[in-house]
Amino acid sequence: MHNRFDLIIVGGGAAGFFAAIHTVEKRPDIRVAIIEKTSQVLSKVKISGGGRCNLTNACTEPQELIEFYPRGQKELLSAFYRFNTADTMNWFLQKGVLLYAQDDGRVFPQSNSSQTIIDCFLKQAEKYKIQLQLQLNTQITEIKKENNLFILNTKQGINYSSTCLLLATGGSLHLSAYSFLNSFQHEIIPPVPSLFTFNLPQNNITSLMGLSMPEVCLQIKDTPFVSTGPMLITHWGVSGPVVLKLSAIAARYLAEKKYCFIFSINWLNEEKSTDASNELKLFKKQMSGKTISSTNPFHIPARLWMFLTTKAAIPLGRTYADIRKEEIEKLSELLTNDIYEARGKTTFKEEFVTAGGVSLKEINFKTMESKKTKNLFFAGEVLDIDGLTGGFNFQAAWTTAFIASETITERLKL
Repeated sequence: MHNRFDLIIVGGGAAGFFAAIHTVEKRPDIRVAIIEKTSQVLSKVKISGGGRCNLTNACTEPQELIEFYPRGQKELLSAFYRFNTADTMNWFLQKGVLLYAQDDGRVFPQSNSSQTIIDCFLKQAEKYKIQLQLQLNTQITEIKKENNLFILNTKQGINYSSTCLLLATGGSLHLSAYSFLNSFQHEIIPPVPSLFTFNLPQNNITSLMGLSMPEVCLQIKDTPFVSTGPMLITHWGVSGPVVLKLSAIAARYLAEKKYCFIFSINWLNEEKSTDASNELKLFKKQMSGKTISSTNPFHIPARLWMFLTTKAAIPLGRTYADIRKEEIEKLSELLTNDIYEARGKTTFKEEFVTAGGVSLKEINFKTMESKKTKNLFFAGEVLDIDGLTGGFNFQAAWTTAFIASETITERLKL
């Protein structure tokens, strides 16, 4: 005997809830179940943005938006033309959630609390409680399709069936987490971490802990992986948007290297060593009587300047008049190509994002339906899609959930 539903959604996270609520709003006659293996729903929403929930981004142009996705750009372009960040903001505003955008484009609830978003979803679920059932602490062990019905067997011995099935289980770093999909023979791109900071153990740059630079350029040695943006020095290494972006675009390469790699910092962003050298030579003429430690031509923080001049073996008490040619060249090289060896990574805050999941080649992004199994749909991070920090991962969840829901509500009319 099965518990019968029109639509079963596996996963009680952002994508699962969004799809469920949009479905029952549009079609109150559809019976929906959300099956969640833990005792908590929306757990990733809870910790997002340091507990503030960075739910989307103010960037609304699809062509610009896709640039924030290391994986999934091509597929998301058409999807964002159907449901983009402006649509997300309108959806929440219609539910009574007031929002605001920061200067960097990140969008938060006005309350600055992720609980506001969680309460919004739970309130909607309660509103449609007859049509929408939550099944918590329910672990699925097997999914199969028989006579156009999906049959879901659980560890708890309760079985479910439905006409349509939406998988919104989120990302996982363990390939075994996708094993329940085995019967559908979907290709799983092995998951690896994305969005992490770089560890620099025993490196004295950590003495600059707390120092931030508004615009630097990072490059992983002997690779095309380059990133520019703000950087923060921490007690374990380096962090900030420039590091997180680089960790995302180079996620697979860094996993292969087991997170031991060499990278360079151009403290002057994209300025070349020869340009830095010329500026120092000019500064030497203009400020010949000044000590090296008292001023610099690049307006970089004094702590960093003294760190780099010390690294170049230039005595801080020396005047610019006494600085030698080889010292200028050494300092210019450090300013534009400062080399570090990373050994390990650290998760960004309490969040994690994975690169990997269900292969996008096997999904129809006009419908979010499997190309292999009719009425099987996917949404969110279970797919091989990941975005940079800034609300982009949630936006991919909202967009794919919306498209899946739209398709399902039409499909169940037949």
